[in-house]
Amino acid sequence: MVNDYERARLRMVDEQLVARGIKDPRVLSAMGRVPRHLFVEEALRDRAYGDHALPIGERQTISQPYMVALMTESLALKGSERVLEIGTGSGYQTAVLAELAARVYSIERIAGLADRARRLIASLDYRNVTIKVFDGTYGWKEQAPFDAILVTAGSPDVPAPLTEQLKEGGRMIIPVGDRTTQILKKVTRTAAGIEVSSMTGCVFVPLIGGHGWLAEDA
Repeated sequence: MVNDYERARLRMVDEQLVARGIKDPRVLSAMGRVPRHLFVEEALRDRAYGDHALPIGERQTISQPYMVALMTESLALKGSERVLEIGTGSGYQTAVLAELAARVYSIERIAGLADRARRLIASLDYRNVTIKVFDGTYGWKEQAPFDAILVTAGSPDVPAPLTEQLKEGGRMIIPVGDRTTQILKKVTRTAAGIEVSSMTGCVFVPLIGGHGWLAEDA
């Protein structure tokens, strides 16, 4: 029996994702499965499938569903990849990636968010996710190289350690700009070097760290 949350989730996929051009059937299927309402506070669950970001505490947000889908689709995951996520946040994007990749390594700088996401991810029985508390702008050198990297916060530039941790043929999606507005960039490592292309305007919380914004600038 389909409940209200499932109906809202299917409507989200049809009206916010398919209608805006998201085509990858694996991405659409994953976002039709992951229970987004569990990744927000109980008081906000009736808004979980709306066309907007929502606060998750600690001055952080869960991204708009369309932006999650667009960034995920742009990684072109097939199922065998090792993916690095910078900014675990609520864990929602992490769960979507876990549906689509072989392994997901996620870094969160705020311990409370990481702990909450870790518990929720485990309760949903995702066994291919590892979360650690660290400065994500340095990446996860011990697990590199990665087939794909997804950054869920706005950076003043593309952090060099992340570029270095991409495999040849690897893709990174990252918002780059100032502290209030950014352009979503796709960074690809090729045999000839690094290629960067611009996708669309976006608004993310600042990426704090040694290769991002200083905390006092956020």
